[in-house]
Order: sequence, then C-alpha cells, then structure tokens
Amino acid sequence: MIYFDHAATTPVSLDVLNTMKPFFSEKFGNPSSIYALGREAKDSLNAARHSIQKLLDADKPGEIIFTSGASESNNLAIKGTAFYADKVLNIKPHLLVSAIEHHSMLDSAKYLAKHFGYEVEYIPVDSEGRVDPEIVKKMIKNNTVFVSVMYGNNETGTLEPIAKIGKMIQSIKNQRLKTHSETPLVFHTDAVQAFQYFNCDVNRLNVDMLSLTAHKFYGPKGVGLLYIRQGTKVLPQQQGGTQERGRRAGTENAPYIIGMAKAMERAVEDREKNEKITSELSDYLTERIMKEISDVETIGPKDVMKRLPHISTFIFKKVEGESILINLDLKGIAASSGSACTSGSLEPSHVTKALGYSDMEAHGSVRFSLGKLNTKNDVDELMKFLPKIVEKLREMSPIK
Repeated sequence: MIYFDHAATTPVSLDVLNTMKPFFSEKFGNPSSIYALGREAKDSLNAARHSIQKLLDADKPGEIIFTSGASESNNLAIKGTAFYADKVLNIKPHLLVSAIEHHSMLDSAKYLAKHFGYEVEYIPVDSEGRVDPEIVKKMIKNNTVFVSVMYGNNETGTLEPIAKIGKMIQSIKNQRLKTHSETPLVFHTDAVQAFQYFNCDVNRLNVDMLSLTAHKFYGPKGVGLLYIRQGTKVLPQQQGGTQERGRRAGTENAPYIIGMAKAMERAVEDREKNEKITSELSDYLTERIMKEISDVETIGPKDVMKRLPHISTFIFKKVEGESILINLDLKGIAASSGSACTSGSLEPSHVTKALGYSDMEAHGSVRFSLGKLNTKNDVDELMKFLPKIVEKLREMSPIK
C-alpha cells in the first residue's frame, strides 16, 4: 500500500514503540500508587511531562495536562473556559472560533450555543483559508472569553498568524487588567498538524492554551495534551480523581504518555529533515498533477512559506472526490477527502466552503498528505493511475 494520508494518522515509530513496551507489562504500576511500582511509573510520567514542558518552552511542567487526544483537549479548552466564566464569574461568555477549525472545536461551540445559550461567532477566512488578525480584533467584545484559531489547517495546509493574533489578544488582556475587569480572555490554538514541522514555543506564539495529539507525529493513538498557561482558569470536564492537578480525572495512560514524549522529542530533532522531504515531494506531486490533469485547482496558499509542507489538496472539477478515493484504494493507494473525523458524512467540507467554493466544487476535493517515509517513486506510482481514473470518472459524470 502507498500511504498518502498522514494528516489523518501516522504509523508509530519503532523507537517510540520500544520506549512504550516496558510500561505495559514490566513497569505497569498505577502512577497514583505509593508503593515502588507505582512510584516508578510516576517518576517516568513526571520525566515525560518535564520533557514536553521543555519542548513547548512552557514555564512549568504543571501546565501540561494529559488527555486522550486533541478532541478531548479542544473540548476541555472551550467548555472549561466558558463554564468557568459563566458558573464561577457569572459572565455570559462570548466565544470566537475560526470557521475552519476541527469539528471537535466547532461542534463544541455549537453545543455550548444550543444548550447553554452562549454567544458563538465564527471568524471568517480569506480565499486561501487565512485569518486576518484585524478582523479578530474587531470581533472581540467586552464579554469575549475565548478565541481559538488553529495553527495549521488539516485540509488546506494554511498556516495562521498565531503569534500576531496572540500578541494582539495579550494587549486587550492588559487593557482589561488596567480597568480591573474580571473578564478573562483565553487564546487557544490547535497545533496538531503544525507541531511536527514548526516551532510550537507557547511563549513565542503568545497562546494560553495549545492542543496536541500524538498520532499525528508518529506516536500512539488515544493520547494527547492540553497546555494551559499558569493562571488560566478552567472548570474540569471529567470528574473522579485528582490526577492532572485536578483538571482531568482518571488513571494516567503512562505507556502512551511516555510514547508521546518520545515522539515529540524525535519530531523536534527531525523537523528540518522531515520538512525538506515532505515539501520537496509535495512540490513534485503538485507539479505533476497540475501538468498531467486538466481542470484541477489547488486549495490553500500558493506561497509555500504560508502552508504546511505535507498537505496538498486539489479540487478535481466535474468529478466526485470520493469516487477518486475508491478507485485509488483499488490500486492500493490511500488518500482522503476532507477531515478523517468527518469522512462518513455526505456533507461537503466546511473548510472548503469557508474558502468560498461551491458544494459541487467542495465534493471534488482530494487531499494527499505526505510523510517522512514517502518517496518520489510513490508519487510516480500514483500518477500511473490518477489521470486515467479522473478521465474515466469524467466520462461517466453527468456534469459536463
């Protein structure tokens, strides 16, 4: 199989797997237990937390909260902030999320609006999927308590000006302090796709919260984290224990957390090399598709400096993207159309539509997301089949 869907998930690296193995059957203690086996697990957990703290340049290890993945982290970020404002500070919250966020953020925002009456607004993007910091500034109200803009989009590859938005939000927070306002203003970013390729120093980005999940950068599925800057208040969304400084109850998934720390270390070490591999391969893929197939349009920024290096998404006009994927799968080639979390939906991608494409155009999108093990030969193999598949489907299509 040729795998072009690394934005959906990645294989676990062998060194990550080997790092995890002892904690399944040898060092299997519960980190909350006081005897030696538990203390051993706790020490390893603390070492992983300290390692991640340094990789994110967080001020304290306690700012790293381990979760089951980015979907839980995003839920905790927006719900925890909104509920704290409402239930503790008695402030009816206004929430801002970009129109191209992952569904774990968008659906959480809709949930809060529907069931609690919170005001939610969606930050628009331009035709390349980019958020304008000035628009964000204009949308912030006196009761705005939460702003979320993802670092790198999982469908378009668009990089957002997170540090610039964060600096602007920090300025507004400082103004609130001067007027003795108790209304918090939390800036969150989903950095799931960006971490492997870009510096996620939380102080450089000026963020209060940051979500990650391990399986996007060659770590295990089912583990992630939410960075919460010291002083940022959230109400926990899971009760039943005092783990994670009382912010996320439940026995810590020690093997997976330790695996995530190892995967993050390796991702940082290999950033420059992996960025070079994937960007050159993405350029080659794009060049061949645009040259060999007619009526195709790329989605996202044309400037490679404003996009993730591993994601290339195309609209194949007059054809269904899902039909292309089925035919590629029959040839042993895996790609995707839109986000993996919504692949079972018949609705066109909300991201593509936010960029201004019609429903029909959005249905023709196909995403190829490359990884560190992909080669030029993989692209050549894809291009043996893709032009013929598109041609055949267009001949069958009622859209002319």
